[in-house]
Amino acid sequence: MKAMLPNICTAANLFFGMCSILATYEGNFFYGSVFILLALVADGLDGRVARALNVASEFGKEMDSLCDLGSFGVAPAFLAYSFCLYNYGNLGKAAAIIFALCGMWRLARFNVSTKVVHGYFMGLAIPAGGCIVATTTLLFTTLNIQPENFGMIYPITMIIVAYLMVSHVHYPDFKGGGEKIFLAAKIFAVIMFCAIVFFTRDFPVQGVLTAIFSTYAVFGIINSLITLMTHEV
Repeated sequence: MKAMLPNICTAANLFFGMCSILATYEGNFFYGSVFILLALVADGLDGRVARALNVASEFGKEMDSLCDLGSFGVAPAFLAYSFCLYNYGNLGKAAAIIFALCGMWRLARFNVSTKVVHGYFMGLAIPAGGCIVATTTLLFTTLNIQPENFGMIYPITMIIVAYLMVSHVHYPDFKGGGEKIFLAAKIFAVIMFCAIVFFTRDFPVQGVLTAIFSTYAVFGIINSLITLMTHEV
């Protein structure tokens, strides 16, 4: 029975992902975003439960990847399209499709490189990418912001986040591994985080959630750029 517990958590991941898609289809972008965040909680539990009970399995790993694609690839892409991208015609459709495809690519690459990549994530993890879409949608919905009023920023940002998932940008896994974290990148991350929280202070929960995932995405870029520059010197 205990071997089933991690798989139940994994199934809950996809359950919430499907709930997000259904809520988005009904036009409820708030719950469409919240369900993706709940999927993240379930996704975080399955591995921890499996390790705690010593019941990790290849079957569970495959389940995890399939559920992640649904909850953090397809569901956020559908959320973003329904919320804003539909305003951009074929470009909006392309941005949503590219996001889902890059999420699939990211998961496949992760599965075949686990024995090679240690101490960091190569590319933005798909749960983080999906949660960037979820948290920003949650924030925009709360603030009644229409992203299409800012021109091409929204679809371009979606494509950038998609690219980060398949890029070679190194993101720390915070397990004390081999990726060096530079002080300048830490300072930049603190400033960015505080700035987002300050400007969204009237809605602290949405602001903090958005700040966490957005700052992490940018932090990896800054830290990787510093790594490249120091290697060239």
